[in-house]
Amino acid sequence: MKRLAILGASGHGKVVADLAELNGWGLIEFYDDAWPSVQFNNHWPVVGTFAHLQERTGEYEGILVAIGNNAVRHAKLVSLGALGAIIPTLVHPAACVSRYASIAPGTVVFAGAVVNAGAVVGSGCILNTSCSVDHDCTLSEAVHVSPGAHLAGGVAVGPLSWVGIGACVKQEIRIGAKVQVGAGAVVVCPIADNQVVIGIPAKPKAGNL
Repeated sequence: MKRLAILGASGHGKVVADLAELNGWGLIEFYDDAWPSVQFNNHWPVVGTFAHLQERTGEYEGILVAIGNNAVRHAKLVSLGALGAIIPTLVHPAACVSRYASIAPGTVVFAGAVVNAGAVVGSGCILNTSCSVDHDCTLSEAVHVSPGAHLAGGVAVGPLSWVGIGACVKQEIRIGAKVQVGAGAVVVCPIADNQVVIGIPAKPKAGNL
């Protein structure tokens, strides 16, 4: 029976665990720093903290980080990788991923998502429910494309950026690092690093990062 550890006993963690079962993982255990106060995430057991997981990496055929914060997720994945943890990629059976796309370890692709030919998706990304990543897009590490968000062809997204629910990005646009694109925004111009953009068309929000 393949054993999978998931760091992060959150709502996102539940969805990752459900996806893991659909990918054939037989035994799933959570780790979270809220342990021992938190003993279960839905029906999956929480068995220790991140420190415990670091000591037990060799006990699992795979380890995933299910933490929504992009920077924290990326840091934990790097730490676990340095310990020799095996970091899988999970793709929902109801997602459509081209065989000519590339998806790095630690990324999860949820139901209804589409990843088209030539797309390159970095490590630790979240391609959420019914989003689309069109041909020749490039997503750096720890990017989150939220439910129903759409990236047209040739879009580049920098590390640790977040494209909000229902947002759309015009073809060939570059989005920098640590960018937040607001819910329902329409991005038609390049976005520099460390920006928060909202609206139609998307414009910088006061109080950027």
